[in-house]
Amino acid sequence: MENLTESVVFASLNIKGQEVPFITDAVVVSWLIMAFLIIAALILTRKLEKRPGKAQNLAETIVEFISGICKNTIGHHWKGYVPYIGTLLLYIAASNLAGIFNIIPSGNFFADYLHIAALKNFEFPIHPPTKNFNVTLCMALMSMAVVVYSEFRYKGLKGWARSFYRPLPINGFVKILDYVIRPTSLCLRLFGNILGGFIVIELVYAAFPLIIPAAAGIYFDLFDGCLQAYVFVFLTMVYLQEAGETE
Repeated sequence: MENLTESVVFASLNIKGQEVPFITDAVVVSWLIMAFLIIAALILTRKLEKRPGKAQNLAETIVEFISGICKNTIGHHWKGYVPYIGTLLLYIAASNLAGIFNIIPSGNFFADYLHIAALKNFEFPIHPPTKNFNVTLCMALMSMAVVVYSEFRYKGLKGWARSFYRPLPINGFVKILDYVIRPTSLCLRLFGNILGGFIVIELVYAAFPLIIPAAAGIYFDLFDGCLQAYVFVFLTMVYLQEAGETE
């Protein structure tokens, strides 16, 4: 069980005698996902025409879907948030689905097949970066930073300050608690669901033939992965909608 939750460390920093992980499998997979999304965006949006082809149709469908959920959830100021919400949704969805592509053989396979003993310790698992607490925490803090910025932008400094004691003075305590609970909730919900699904899939693969894990993967990797990505961005949009409300 410990092997399922531990990260593979490729590089670390020595800080006062302590080895601090610097580049882990979550970081490398995140780089691969970002490269994939950038390349896909360039391919789908090049040579835009009035009469779109298949690639442009796909790009327009994605943009229209993200714009639609932003407009319906955030309300008046939805347009400015489309790029952020779209990037967040695509990155989390791709991260949650990354485990499907974990097809790189282990070091033992390469060592036995190529007869090179040095490859025995090679390991590069493609696991969902979102099963790493640090990844989900960073995204939750980033979303809350956007929410706080939105409160200042649409309510102003005085309006933001008034929100701490209206309608009742005790609201200030609730407001401060809210700033702590919201990112914690966003972070732990995504982290717990993805890590739990990942562990279940790994245990099913170890205990049953291929057909049963494949069926379980449809739920935990595809359905639950996409659902959790949508839940994360939906809650972020709800917070942004509240931040844009004025008296």
